[in-house]
Amino acid sequence: MDPKQQGRGKRPDMFINILSIVLMAFGLLFFLGAVVGIVRFPDFYTRMHAAGKGDTLSTMLITGAVALQVLHHFDWSHWTSLFVVVKIMAIGVLIMLTGPTSTHALMQAGFDDGIEPVTQKSGIRDLDGSSGGGDLSATEEERVSGNEDQHGSDIP
Repeated sequence: MDPKQQGRGKRPDMFINILSIVLMAFGLLFFLGAVVGIVRFPDFYTRMHAAGKGDTLSTMLITGAVALQVLHHFDWSHWTSLFVVVKIMAIGVLIMLTGPTSTHALMQAGFDDGIEPVTQKSGIRDLDGSSGGGDLSATEEERVSGNEDQHGSDIP
């Protein structure tokens, strides 16, 4: 075989592998973003938003990368790998449909139970429900309400 033709089959393999790695890395990055959102956001509604969006998108990216790898190594003599791809994509579609629906149902249940969203600038609630930032001082209230001068400083 000609040495130039030996290396031609490796380039598509490398491209598919790199594309799968990139998709999985972005999926893990969105999972990490969802975790950070759950830990850092101040109330139930924003935490649920972070969990719902990050979980759905990251799962779609990771299942897409796995399906791409299975399709790349598809063998026409064995139809079982095609069924595996169909199952992986079905899992992705079901998660895409059920993830936002369950997030919405949980948020609606929280609203029906009377869970209030955080609306103060510094009164961020901790996980146990206590206020971590305290109440606004008089000068902070003036800044929030816009009663301070345009520049926001004490210089005359």
